[in-house]
Amino acid sequence: MSFPPSFLDEIRGRVSVSDICGKRVKLIRRGREFVGLSPFNQERTPSFTVNDEKGFYHCFSSGKHGDVFSFVMETEGLSFPEAVQMLAAEAGVAVPEQTPQDRVREARRASLHDVTEAACAWFEGQLRTARGAEGLTYLQGRGLDDAAIEHFRLGYAPDGRIMADALKKQGLDEALLLEAGLLRRPDDGRAPYPFFRQRVIFPITDRRGRVIAFGGRILGDGAAKYINSPDTPLFDKGRTLYNLANARQAAHDTGELLVTEGYMDVIALSRAGFAAAVAPLGTALTEDQIKELWKLTAEPVLCFDGDGAGQRAAHRAAERALPLLQPGRSLRFAYLPKGEDPDSLVRGAGAAAMRRVIDGARPLVELIWDMETAGRAVDTPERRAEMEMRIRARIGQVADRTVRQYYEEMLRERLNGLLRPRRGPGMAGKSRGMMVRVETAPRNNLASLVAVGERRRRQALLATLVNHPALLDQFDEAVGRVDLDPELDKIRREIHVFLAVAADLDSECLKRHLSETVGVGLLAELLGRNVLLHAGFARPGASLEEAQAGVRDLLASMQRKGRSRELLEEGRQADAEGTADGEARFLRYRSEVERAESEIAELED
Repeated sequence: MSFPPSFLDEIRGRVSVSDICGKRVKLIRRGREFVGLSPFNQERTPSFTVNDEKGFYHCFSSGKHGDVFSFVMETEGLSFPEAVQMLAAEAGVAVPEQTPQDRVREARRASLHDVTEAACAWFEGQLRTARGAEGLTYLQGRGLDDAAIEHFRLGYAPDGRIMADALKKQGLDEALLLEAGLLRRPDDGRAPYPFFRQRVIFPITDRRGRVIAFGGRILGDGAAKYINSPDTPLFDKGRTLYNLANARQAAHDTGELLVTEGYMDVIALSRAGFAAAVAPLGTALTEDQIKELWKLTAEPVLCFDGDGAGQRAAHRAAERALPLLQPGRSLRFAYLPKGEDPDSLVRGAGAAAMRRVIDGARPLVELIWDMETAGRAVDTPERRAEMEMRIRARIGQVADRTVRQYYEEMLRERLNGLLRPRRGPGMAGKSRGMMVRVETAPRNNLASLVAVGERRRRQALLATLVNHPALLDQFDEAVGRVDLDPELDKIRREIHVFLAVAADLDSECLKRHLSETVGVGLLAELLGRNVLLHAGFARPGASLEEAQAGVRDLLASMQRKGRSRELLEEGRQADAEGTADGEARFLRYRSEVERAESEIAELED
């Protein structure tokens, strides 16, 4: 029985060699590899090695070498089809029945690779024509030379149907161009039009370096600065990382992997000597992408802007990583100076400045501590009990028992350390109380009600887009930056998928898509009376203008709340200095927080 290569690649991507070998062999991590006693021979000195980054095992005592399939065949005495069946169950994927139609479909995937490769070459060529002069000028203005442009295969998509006509002349039919996401069919019956127009093109590749999709940056004004290809049989946005193929070897050689936000950041880091750099594709890191990072290195460094938005993005990544943590696998977090991204930093201050940022990366446990303690006083038994409850709830998300135990021990020690007196100017011999570094206004018994209200506003935001999908093109990028809990974030991601693939932005079609992907219950809660009661603009009967104004107000309110959180963090840093000047700045920041929260209340009223 034969299996599609894409299906075998899917299993390899979901199941690590160390996980499978570790069921037979007690493995110990040494550097970037695992070692253990040979499962094939009796020995006292370990000679069996496993390398997840390269996807193979090697036994020096027996000379046996292979991947997950060959290991299962060797140790379980199974045939290749039987090993595939076993590992497919382990990976949670269904084994396809290879029918004649399946073979046709696999051949079609190969054809799609031909299409994306041909399109990539064509985009590259356009950059060097008069039509692409604007794109070339943009890239050169960002500091890219010919070598960088060629290495990353950057190109340009001109306006009009010229791309489709050129590829058709190469024998590629329109149906393939549509399936590859290069053409989009309008809902008014007109001929398909190119998905990318008047944009600088960034090819996106799979792990093997094959072009599977594209990202495009608009030149001039437009609804979205960056867009990516819609999901296709080759491309799954939530599983793909930009520059992964180029970064693999560098990550293996250095043991370091940097994760940043965009294409240009990755390219700038690579040119500055940080070749092991990747980026998600315009959204927060997904669970699948985090697992992909761990195949390359045990503790990738996530680089975020030093502003409030960067901190919120870091918190989202931390929340998604917690349930996935395993012994030896975690994340580190690096913050850039305010107003800088990796591209601007290395161009303005050089690679040494970026190296300092990376070297200052903080472990995940410290970020979790800050998320639960910053700005919260513990000067009464009740407040301390509340903080301990919050920390326990957060740690409870860690699935691995051993990792969870060490998190509990470390954070409990830190919590105990908070109960210490602090002395300030004019208070010699007197306690200022037990508190975290930043003191905020006392929390009241409406805290839970406030949390519910904040979630309702976020539900109203998404409900408005579901009932009025015509607003998606205008607000999709802004909504993508809003902090959401995992359930609402799942809805947002599926709305984004719908926007990318839908031929017609119809509310009922979107609701059907969400019912199938996130579930009827979650959708019913989103569109239920409790959400729509105080958000008339979100209801289906509201006018498009009312819905548009409502979304703008909600986003403005959330932006102000984000500024309030930034001020709290700046206050925490000022208070931590322990100086008179630091305390004065702390008080000033607290005053600004109170003023910002007053503005929020007025806007929400």
